[in-house]
Amino acid sequence: MKNELIKPKGLVTNTNRRNFLKFGTMSVAGAGLLLMGCNDDEDMMPPMMNEGVNLGSGDIGILNYAYALEQLEAAFYANVIAGGYFANASAEEKTIMGDLEKHERAHRDFLAALGSAAIADLEVDFSSIDFSSRTSVLGAAKTFEDLGVAAYNGAGQFIENVDYLLIAGKIVSVEARHAAAIRDLINPGSDDFAGDDLIDSNGLERTLGFTEVLTAASTYVKTPIDFSQLPS
Repeated sequence: MKNELIKPKGLVTNTNRRNFLKFGTMSVAGAGLLLMGCNDDEDMMPPMMNEGVNLGSGDIGILNYAYALEQLEAAFYANVIAGGYFANASAEEKTIMGDLEKHERAHRDFLAALGSAAIADLEVDFSSIDFSSRTSVLGAAKTFEDLGVAAYNGAGQFIENVDYLLIAGKIVSVEARHAAAIRDLINPGSDDFAGDDLIDSNGLERTLGFTEVLTAASTYVKTPIDFSQLPS
């Protein structure tokens, strides 16, 4: 009875799942001019590496950290759309996955506006994911979306530029919508969209540090990432 009373209706109906997601790209686009408009006084060029990428330091390093994660997610959903699971998915799931792919691609392209300060494209490895299997795809999507939310939550405390912090807040709110939608697809009508593995007794979502996030992501990212200059 308790779960029925607190269950948000928008997570359990086909039509409203789409409405729940559709404003994601718009919320980030609304901050679009901030990224390029606030960098005049910063050293935008990250250090070069002979192999792999160096995220750099300060706010630019953190934005590159976010860019690395968005590259990973965008590449994942591009593979989902091209895979056997998507071809045979229900109309609802095709719509949701299509929306998620558009959002993550928009996040990646938005952060690419770092220009010469942006890290190079990362090489990814999704060989552990069976893109013909619903279970495998949704399980991986849950991993990526949960990781992304925890990463932004953990990094936010170190962002100094308030405009960059605004951008991060807009992106993480979209990632949280994604995570909730994926969890509801896996276990419809349950409270897993905000499960105890994510939300603590104070109603706050978990955070993860740079090392935890990039260690988890290294399963899928082959390019070495040097994040030694990020704050701690």
